[in-house]
Amino acid sequence: MLHIDNLHAGYNENRVLHGLSLTVPHGQIVVVLGANGAGKTTLMNTLSGFIRPIAGQIQFEGHTIQGMMPERIVSLGISHVPQGRRIFPGLTVQENLKVAQTAATKRTKGGFEAALAEIYQLFPRLKERENQLGWSLSGGEQQMLAVSRALVARPKLILLDEPSLGLAPLIFEALFSAILEIRQKDDVSFLIVEQNAEQALRVADYVYVMELGHIVAEGTPNVIANDPAIERAYLGA
Repeated sequence: MLHIDNLHAGYNENRVLHGLSLTVPHGQIVVVLGANGAGKTTLMNTLSGFIRPIAGQIQFEGHTIQGMMPERIVSLGISHVPQGRRIFPGLTVQENLKVAQTAATKRTKGGFEAALAEIYQLFPRLKERENQLGWSLSGGEQQMLAVSRALVARPKLILLDEPSLGLAPLIFEALFSAILEIRQKDDVSFLIVEQNAEQALRVADYVYVMELGHIVAEGTPNVIANDPAIERAYLGA
């Protein structure tokens, strides 16, 4: 579904990604693990079109997408849930969801109302708070809303940047359970970048370990859990 080959990217003269290659197969949850400063958010921003790569290729379902505008990338079926959630604090829950509609939302049977019903079934807490303003939600509820806003666009692939950041253990366990349900029920693939290795390894089909803009290890969760690269990436050992 998504294939990244020899990707180099960064900010002005500061190169952050150095020849990075990875693949997200259809229907899978692929996790990129790494400590702060590994380049995980730069990777996500490059995939969603906010950063233009310096070199390398990004292909999504046969489309070469590097250099495309973000709105064109969304129209192909990629939704990005950024680090920090970035919901609209002055809009209600339902208004936050409504502004995320795309042509794909409208083409799907039932349109926005069908998407809304599915989201409220997945996250009943959002239904209870549909008329509350975004700023009044807890951190966990805001993350649920951020994921739900991505789902409104009827994506094929969701990019999740540090979904567990700042969440209590019970909340992010519930969130990761929802991710598994979305993958199975809606046939959505995920690329997740995370610092929380323990939780991420529980949901991943395949894992990459990132260190200073390089992929230093990859494999199934069982293989990666016992790989010394995890300790090196996080502790510099």
